[in-house]
Amino acid sequence: MNRRCVIFLFALLSGLLQVSADRPFKEKLSRLGNRIDSVLTKRYWRADIDTNYVIRPQTKWTILGRFKLSGARISAEGQKDGILYASKMKADYKSTVSVGVSYVGLTLNLSINPAKWFGKYHDYELGFRSYGRRFGFDITYQNAHNFKGWYDWKGEHREVTTTSEDVFKLRTLTVNGYYVFNRRRFSYPAAFSHSYIQRRSAGSFLLAASIQAQDGNSNAPDDQSSTFKMTNIGIGGGYGYNFVPARGWLLHISALPTFIFFSKSSVTIDETKYRLHYKFPEVIITGRGSIVKQIGRNKFVGLSMVYTYSHIGDKKSLAVDNQKWLAQLYFGFRL
Repeated sequence: MNRRCVIFLFALLSGLLQVSADRPFKEKLSRLGNRIDSVLTKRYWRADIDTNYVIRPQTKWTILGRFKLSGARISAEGQKDGILYASKMKADYKSTVSVGVSYVGLTLNLSINPAKWFGKYHDYELGFRSYGRRFGFDITYQNAHNFKGWYDWKGEHREVTTTSEDVFKLRTLTVNGYYVFNRRRFSYPAAFSHSYIQRRSAGSFLLAASIQAQDGNSNAPDDQSSTFKMTNIGIGGGYGYNFVPARGWLLHISALPTFIFFSKSSVTIDETKYRLHYKFPEVIITGRGSIVKQIGRNKFVGLSMVYTYSHIGDKKSLAVDNQKWLAQLYFGFRL
C-alpha cells in the first residue's frame, strides 16, 4: 500500500471518528434505517403493473406460516443382451414447518423438520425459490437414501424398504425457471409469494428452462451394485392462468414443458453399462397450481403445489421416469 493510500485511509477514519463524537450513535442508526426504508419502499411501489388486474398489498409487512410436504419417485426399465431390468423406488415423504417474514418484498424464512429432530428422517433437502413478476425459479437439491420399492434383475424380484440401510442413495438437483410476457396483468407472486394481489383474471405465455441432474448408487445385500448418472437440460414454453372467480379468491394453474436438447445418462449394473439413448421429443414438464383465499382485509389462506416430471430414454435399451413434487398449506396476515 503506497503512502497516499495510507494518508487517505487515515483521513477517512479520522473523519468517521469525528462524526461519531459529534452525533449520537442512535441518531445515525435511525437516519440510516430511514434511508434504507425509503429506498426499499420506493422500489416496492414502483412496479409497472396494470392496477385494474394486479395491485400491491397496502401494507409493508407479511407474516406467513407454512406446512410443506414433498416427495420423489424414480423408476427404470430396460434390457441388454436379453437381460431385463426394472425398478421402482419412492423416497420417504419429507415434512417441514416454516415461518416467513416479508418486508416490502424481502423475505426471511425459518424451517424445521420435526421428523429429523426425532431421528426418524435422515435425508436432507435444500430449496431456494423466487417468484418474481417477470422472472422466477425453483432450485431444489435432495440427498435421499430412505427409499421403499423394488427391483427385478435377471428374473429375480427383490423388495427394498427403509430398514435396508443405505441400499439406494440418490442425489438430485432440479432447476426450473420462467419468464412472463404479460407481467403487467398476470402475477406469479400473487399465487405463490403473496407480494401482489390478483384482482381480475388474466393469463400469460411463458418461456421456460429446466435442468435435472442425478447421481445415485445402490448396494444390495447380495453384493450386487449399481450406479446411475443423469444430466438433462431443456428449454421451452408454456402458459399460466390466474382465475379470479369471485372477490378474494384466486386459482392458479400453469404448465411449462421444456424440450431436452442436452442429455447424458447411464446405469451401470454389475459392470454392465446401460446408456439412455436420446429420442426426440423428450421433455421435462413443470406444473404449478395454487388456491388462495383472502380473509377480511389482511389475512389469507391457501394451498400450492409444484410438480416436475420427466421421461428419458427407450424401454428397448433403458428408460427412466422421474417425479418430484412439493405441496404447501399456509396461513398469512399482513401488517
